[in-house]
Amino acid sequence: AGPGSYTVGTMSERFDCHYCRDPLQGKKYVQKEGRHCCVKCFEKFCANTCTECKKPIGADSKELHFKNRYWHDSCFRCFKCYTSLVNEPFMLRENNKVWCSNCTTTADAPRCKGCFKPIIAGDQNVEYKKMVWHKDCFTCSQCKQVIGSGSFFPKGDDFYCVSCHEHKFAKTCAKCKNPITSGGLTYQEQPWHSECFICSNCKKQLGGKRFTAVEDQFYCVECYKECVAKKCAGCKNPITGFGRGTSVVNYEDESWHDYCFKCTKCARGLANKRFVCHNGKIYCAECPKRL
Repeated sequence: AGPGSYTVGTMSERFDCHYCRDPLQGKKYVQKEGRHCCVKCFEKFCANTCTECKKPIGADSKELHFKNRYWHDSCFRCFKCYTSLVNEPFMLRENNKVWCSNCTTTADAPRCKGCFKPIIAGDQNVEYKKMVWHKDCFTCSQCKQVIGSGSFFPKGDDFYCVSCHEHKFAKTCAKCKNPITSGGLTYQEQPWHSECFICSNCKKQLGGKRFTAVEDQFYCVECYKECVAKKCAGCKNPITGFGRGTSVVNYEDESWHDYCFKCTKCARGLANKRFVCHNGKIYCAECPKRL
């Protein structure tokens, strides 16, 4: 018996072939749609055409069909791996090609941007901006070590591990010369770690605070007053340059706040005015005459 649409047998009665009119008694014949025909005429006029090899599927061949498409059983193989799909799950894809389930899964899987092989279910992977890698294919562009699921920094089409990004792109602290990976501050267009920008005396961090720079050293206000600033010859307090009296008067080896530089006798302010020094004291131009 054939596959439902026709019957194959040996004729015991007196019938002639519907097409060539040769007698069929005692010969193999095919009955299809109420017509009897010889095997040769069946293949010529009635047989289905194999979707794969494009040849007729003869009465002696095993035939498989799916959605009005027909195959020889020997032609019903996976287009990709050539495995026979008789009694196996399959998928009919473009151009009427049949694929096994394994090849279908692989073909539809996303491709690794590193090795270009498919990433199938169960593979550990890394995704970034619609791109995907096998976990072991996601490597640093600089040192080539596997980043995997670790932290990374993207730069254009490249990706860097934390260490390589620090050495290649991070700013270098003006004091310790090590990379600044987070935070930090800028003074006179140079970058500093916050923990490196400190008072030279008390070691407190100066970020966001008032300070004074003396040559290559930095001092908080308190330490500058105590350790560095000159003492006013008048009030004996440090001359800091902060607040009131930022102007300084220097004479010989002594210094005054501008508001402390005044006549010893009449207390007239002498900053930017003529003065007289007598016995180590400062007087206006008139008072020495009255002594």
